[in-house]
Amino acid sequence: MPRQVILEFPTELSEESLQKKEGLRKAKEAFVLELLREGEISQGKAAELLEISRHELFDLMAHYEIPAFQATPKELREGLKNLKEALQ
Repeated sequence: MPRQVILEFPTELSEESLQKKEGLRKAKEAFVLELLREGEISQGKAAELLEISRHELFDLMAHYEIPAFQATPKELREGLKNLKEALQ
């Protein structure tokens, strides 16, 4: 069952402006991409939630400066060590 996120805005904004689909889409996009940036969801889940392809997601990630690959220095060192061992 889907969950809902409720956003509150000042009463000065008209109901019409709050119902604009492009604004709602961008708000959802920003929220999902922030979850992705924080590591709360995977890239696959982000693409699914935004109903876009992985290729489109990578374009968005580049636009929002979210790295496509995130690893700690320790993980990178371990990966390099494993690769060197495999090549010997």
